[in-house]
Amino acid sequence: MANRSPGLFQSMTPNEPQPANPIASAMTSVRPPEPTALDMTRYIQVTWFFGNAFASFIWWELILRRIPGIGAYVKRTRSVRWQRVARRYRRLAIELGGVLIKLGQFLSIRVDVLPETITRELAGLQDEVPAELPEKMEAVIFEEFGRPSREVFEQFQTRPEAAASLAQVHLARLPGGEDVVVKIQRPGIARIVETDLAAIRVAKNWLKLYGPIRRKADLDQIYDEFARTTRAEVDFVAEGNNAEHFARDFADNDGVHIPAVYWEYSTRRILALENVAYIKIGDLAAIEAAGIDRGQVAKRLYQAYLEQIFVHNFVHADPHPGNLFVQPLPRPRSARSGDPTPFKLIFVDFGMVAVIPEQLRSSLREFLLAIGTFDSRRVVQAYIDAGVLSPAADRKRIEELHDVMFKALKGVRMGDLSTVAFEQAEVLMREYRDLLFNMPVQFPSDMLFAARAVGILSGICTQLDSNFDPWGATIPFAAQISSGAGGLGLQGWISEGEDLARLLLRLPGRLESVITDAQRGDLTVKAALAPDSARALRRIDQSINRVMWTVAAAGLFIGGIILRVAEGPDLLNGGLLVAAAAVFLWGLTRR
Repeated sequence: MANRSPGLFQSMTPNEPQPANPIASAMTSVRPPEPTALDMTRYIQVTWFFGNAFASFIWWELILRRIPGIGAYVKRTRSVRWQRVARRYRRLAIELGGVLIKLGQFLSIRVDVLPETITRELAGLQDEVPAELPEKMEAVIFEEFGRPSREVFEQFQTRPEAAASLAQVHLARLPGGEDVVVKIQRPGIARIVETDLAAIRVAKNWLKLYGPIRRKADLDQIYDEFARTTRAEVDFVAEGNNAEHFARDFADNDGVHIPAVYWEYSTRRILALENVAYIKIGDLAAIEAAGIDRGQVAKRLYQAYLEQIFVHNFVHADPHPGNLFVQPLPRPRSARSGDPTPFKLIFVDFGMVAVIPEQLRSSLREFLLAIGTFDSRRVVQAYIDAGVLSPAADRKRIEELHDVMFKALKGVRMGDLSTVAFEQAEVLMREYRDLLFNMPVQFPSDMLFAARAVGILSGICTQLDSNFDPWGATIPFAAQISSGAGGLGLQGWISEGEDLARLLLRLPGRLESVITDAQRGDLTVKAALAPDSARALRRIDQSINRVMWTVAAAGLFIGGIILRVAEGPDLLNGGLLVAAAAVFLWGLTRR
């Protein structure tokens, strides 16, 4: 039986009161990093990589691209260069481990900031590194408990079951006979984390110097979100609290099991959890051999995530196959021959979670309902309500793109939806990702982690059952939310009523204002160019600007040369040549 201390390790969520005990407050929150000396060799190695990548970007995108005759080649080879940089980063992350692997995984979901070439290359980055020496992990146990592992555990397996960049997992048995998995942080990982975050912060500051990126994304916010998520992963008290949060969320769901936390054998650097190593969800042969219906596993897994996102607003953000197990249950006596074996879904590894903020909850609900009704305008409004779109976003173009997506799906029977989706997926996803990259949008990391989780588990569900239809599973859930089952609740309906009342109260004043402007002749109509026309005008404007600075630089250069040949070197012609160089460089760096 797990020792669950109700006071000292009480799990907290943003809506729960803070514990009165100050020690509990300290133990249940992610503390700011304690001052620690950086690993300067590692720091230089990481910043050197970022420096080379930025120098390459400056050379190709800010200099060569603006030289007439070379720009087309630069544009044509851009994706190859970005892919090359992403592959070099993969090699560096695998070599050094630490936060770099986490950063690669984090960036792989930032389709709103990075091009598809980079995110696709980073998507497969696995958090698997060589194991630490046993004596080093033994030293961590001694530092945390003041005694060796043989005195803490009845049995302890020195060979790890799994080794990741921040921690390792070992099997053990407690003095009471319970089998557990013990997650132990790598020695010196706090120093590595702060070193990598310091190097990433420098790279972030370099990126902010480039106007288009600075205007497109709040890099400080993105960095802060990543740093917060990373530091939370090296706080095992927080991870244990996350596990207990999920256990409470699914307490009434007999089909889902969360491993118990053994707090007496856990610290900030060591976490002891119930050993739930049953059948890995990716082991299809073992699932079938146990008599479990793979289609039911897929359905239960997907439903569990819909419930996490739209009901509990607390999401397990790393659902790769190593973190999901299937536990066969005893067959009831009333079971007939051929009936499938009952089972439970088991989640492990709760270091990476996504908490859906209050503001996003209603927006996500609106988004789900808009998808279910193929309403592109409502989709875009959900983006706006969530704070995703900046004022500079072309709302009409986004609505048009969603109309194209919905047109491909509207009217298609659920049984045929998968076929249609596969036929349209490549084109639609290319357009949608391109929109995310080029339009001024930025998604909160929690929202992207949740979307990434749904994307991963959709693949897992399809592997479990080739006939599984994520759309077919999502739309009925949207209908359930729309009908109010498990949805708004009393407080939600009160809030909706207040919003409607405020709108109705403002409506007469707005109508009067419109009529008054019309009577005065002050009513104006705002017109906008079609997206293709606007882009063409921008290209013409850029071409004119290039011609102007090229002609100006050439004129100054030729004038300086003529005067220098005729009169010899002097201050005037030297100044003209310097001015020509300055105008040329200004034109190269001007967007």
